[in-house]
Amino acid sequence: MTSTNFPRRRALAVAATLAVAATLPGMALAQAYPTKAITMVVPFSAGGTTDILARIVGKALEGELGQPVVIDNKAGAGGNIGAQQAARAKPDGYTLFMGTVGTHGINESLYRKLPYSPLGDFQPITRVAMVPNLLVAHPSRPYKTVKELIEFAQKNPGKVNYASSGSGTSIHLSGEMFKSMAKVDMMHVPYKGSAPAVADLLGGQTDIMFDNMPSAFQHVKAGKLRAIAVTTDKRYPELPDVPTIAEAGVPGYNATSWFGLFTNRKVPADVLAKLNDAMVKILAKPEVIKQMAEQGAVAHPEKPAEFEAFIKAETAKWGPVVKQSGATVD
Repeated sequence: MTSTNFPRRRALAVAATLAVAATLPGMALAQAYPTKAITMVVPFSAGGTTDILARIVGKALEGELGQPVVIDNKAGAGGNIGAQQAARAKPDGYTLFMGTVGTHGINESLYRKLPYSPLGDFQPITRVAMVPNLLVAHPSRPYKTVKELIEFAQKNPGKVNYASSGSGTSIHLSGEMFKSMAKVDMMHVPYKGSAPAVADLLGGQTDIMFDNMPSAFQHVKAGKLRAIAVTTDKRYPELPDVPTIAEAGVPGYNATSWFGLFTNRKVPADVLAKLNDAMVKILAKPEVIKQMAEQGAVAHPEKPAEFEAFIKAETAKWGPVVKQSGATVD
């Protein structure tokens, strides 16, 4: 070895050592994640289905990851306020977002300009749960099946009115999809939330509603509302005798409310993998499945790529429905 080559080789060795050392803090950080509390942003107020599911998942995540999970309710603008906050958070895996069919399947078509990109800003972790809507009617109405409802609506155009929790919601758009596919003319009656809509339905001021399962199920069990059909492609386990809309007369009909967990799109891949692994384990636990079932929800763990493909399909499905309905918010 010549005296001129030795310094050069030594310099290269030092540079290589420094390069490896520079990666160690990041590697250690990823391996240690999480080392502090995690915030889960919920874009709706406390007490609703999104919030309840977030708290079930958050509590289970604490046990799986060994760190507190803080629920941060940021309601408003159809979920857009909370989504915007989460989208702007530091991409370190310490801010999670409980998204819905609204924030990540409908709002892109409903709002002229979103303050976030559903898939540009967000990295899907996993779908958390599927919640069917239930087509219910006031018991005094003459139709007991989907076919009878369609026949009545066709003979009485515009005479059947259906309540919803507001224009552009999954409840409203479930009705619009039904109108389109069943070729019937029904009147939409929007309310400011599900509670007043259900109240008027119970009182007989409206005829039918495509309500979320958690709020409709209790009234069906009490005999105050008549269950006609579920909106999903499979029957609901707790109502095995109630058919799907598809099998009862509208082939291909499938409208489901769903909830999923997201983080920033720039979160490191190994942190994303750790979050997905934890969620898959959580959503397979009997106690979590039971807690979700009590809310009318069905746990639905999957890989990030599978969830992302589902979101793209949902966006493509709901876009034309929003357009045909004429629903706008801004």
